Amino acid sequence: MIAWYIEYEYWVAAVQLVLAMLGMGAGLQIADFKKVAMQPKAATIGLLLQLIVVPLIALGFVALTNLPPGMVIGIAIVASIPGGTVSNIFTFMARGNVPLSISITALTSVACLVTTPMILDFLISDYMTDSFVMPAKKVAVEIGLCLLLPLGLGMVFLKRLPNYAEPFSNLCIKGSLVGIGVIVIGSLGAGRLNFANTSGDDIAVLCAFILGLSLVGIWLIKGFGLANEDNRAIEMEVVVRNINLGFLLKVSLFPTVAGESNPVADMALFTILLYGAWQLAMGIFLIFWRRREPL
Repeated sequence: MIAWYIEYEYWVAAVQLVLAMLGMGAGLQIADFKKVAMQPKAATIGLLLQLIVVPLIALGFVALTNLPPGMVIGIAIVASIPGGTVSNIFTFMARGNVPLSISITALTSVACLVTTPMILDFLISDYMTDSFVMPAKKVAVEIGLCLLLPLGLGMVFLKRLPNYAEPFSNLCIKGSLVGIGVIVIGSLGAGRLNFANTSGDDIAVLCAFILGLSLVGIWLIKGFGLANEDNRAIEMEVVVRNINLGFLLKVSLFPTVAGESNPVADMALFTILLYGAWQLAMGIFLIFWRRREPL
């Protein structure tokens, strides 16, 4: 099982991302975006937070701390990826503006075709070997094929077969969760996720970054005078990242070689997984908190 996972890790990451985006697309239609387009303020704020503020927070932690290269790369990946399908689900459960959440997710997913390679190159170029060249074209192609194309195909499925779209979406999302489970189990079996090899101080700094991102999502947006349901959508988009894409980027940047260890890649994966666990816990907390508030 572990040997199989190591050999096919890239394809496991790619398939679970494709399934996640197919599932999200099967719940999207053009009409969902019309209301947002007529009132663009909230969407613009969400985009700016995602594409500018979050990477700047990551830059601050990278510049002001002495984290190991692998953790820096993991933070950079988290900062460079957009929100994902889970943020839309959490927004719905928190009684937020679901069309706004979906719109920000879709727009940032398109934008990341350009912004993700740029943000990654900006944040991690100093932490890679001199021979390393950011595979910007490869990353952009993978985002297009594994993120945007299945998103569009999912929307086509909804339009052509609306009666089957909901069960299709649920099946795809469940399949994606199975893919994440395979990644976690495979990584544990290969010895890549080892807390004993990680400094407690480094984990504390990483947790501070995660908490800082959460606080930005919760408090910064309050100063823009948006409706409560819009605030809830944006905070979920900031906190809940597309970890599926993060897995794929990690595998793309650091292809697995059987019999060879890569502590930097393992630490990057550890960072992404830790953030993934935190965002689920934080998302659930926000759901219960926001449901107690008036709309």
